[in-house]
Amino acid sequence: MPILIPSFLFVCLVANACGVIVVSRSEWGARSPVEETLMFDPKPYAIIHHTATSTCSGNHCKAVVRAIQNFHMDTRGWWDIGYNFLIGADGVVYEGRGWGVVGAHAKGWNNVSYGFSVIGDFMKNRPTKASLKAVRAVIKQAVKRGYLTRTYKLLGHRDVGNTSCPGDAFYEIIKTWPHYGRP
Repeated sequence: MPILIPSFLFVCLVANACGVIVVSRSEWGARSPVEETLMFDPKPYAIIHHTATSTCSGNHCKAVVRAIQNFHMDTRGWWDIGYNFLIGADGVVYEGRGWGVVGAHAKGWNNVSYGFSVIGDFMKNRPTKASLKAVRAVIKQAVKRGYLTRTYKLLGHRDVGNTSCPGDAFYEIIKTWPHYGRP
């Protein structure tokens, strides 16, 4: 007789992000990557991004994440969506490339980091409390499960590239978080 595992527990076990709701690639309708490069953990950097798009919550986020993946693959020519994880305004986390896979989110830094992107444009407006709580929870789980070092540095994308990402309002917030530091 097969053992039935509730879907939330399955996602928790597979995505290794217990404590937050994680929508798997299959649940949001991801395309298969063209190719993927695996990486060895733990990584010393967590890089924070914003998507510079409209915010989303609920089922609408699945379509937004698919659109981001399509843009990254079809327009930019990347193998897959660039981020390892994306976070909606409601605090739901979407598996991008996931754990153990090199992202395409910060040129020159992808092999030594995980990329976490909050969906929205945060130049002037702050991310929601739910999305901030979720991104911190996912990073905490990354440390707990050995994907990030215990002494990891938290960086904004602008700290490692010529960009305004993750937006001025969001950047001011992450500079107050533990582990923030310039490379």
